[in-house]
Amino acid sequence: MTLTDLIRGRCYRRRVRLGAAAFVVLVAASLAGATAAPARSPLPVTFVGDSVPASISYIPAAQAELRRGLKLRLDLRVCRRLVQPSCAYQGATPPSALQAVQGYGRSLGRVLIVNVGYNESSDAYRRGIDRIMRAALAQGAAGVVWVTLRETRSIYHRTNILIAAAAKRWPQLLVADWNAFSTGKRWFGDDGLHLTTTGATALATFLRPYVWKAAAAPGAH
Repeated sequence: MTLTDLIRGRCYRRRVRLGAAAFVVLVAASLAGATAAPARSPLPVTFVGDSVPASISYIPAAQAELRRGLKLRLDLRVCRRLVQPSCAYQGATPPSALQAVQGYGRSLGRVLIVNVGYNESSDAYRRGIDRIMRAALAQGAAGVVWVTLRETRSIYHRTNILIAAAAKRWPQLLVADWNAFSTGKRWFGDDGLHLTTTGATALATFLRPYVWKAAAAPGAH
């Protein structure tokens, strides 16, 4: 081996060592940047409902499923109605869904979930939807997830027609068709409405993609 070859070999090994060191520095910097990236803040959501979704409030698995990635407020009350005065249960009358929504003001959150209608006829429901939508959007909500009713009675079928029609008037309203999704499932008590433990978790899982989609609804601000 000549002196020239020896020098070239040493230079080559030095370049390899320098290249490897630079690669390690780049990887470390990349990892540091990834670590320093801020975590996404939980999405603020309010869920206003009646006794049917209320099982989520006291079934830990269902509540944990729905809460993932969300700053979730559950306002689920027995005997609640949409706009008209609610019925009484065990000596207490809950605020209507409209009163609840209005009461939260700007703390309502980016998404509102509504699952109300089993304690009333469909007669005033259409106007009630519009009033809820106006209140929610005025208070900063980007979108509203509206859950259809289980059609165990004909009046619930009529209410679901009104919910579907409202989505054509309000681009920020996203219909979550629980009636269709839950058909044939054994998730309910004897009345076919109120949820078992499995049913409550199924509802929570069902709602999650609608919540994220509603957060980016057309016209969101």
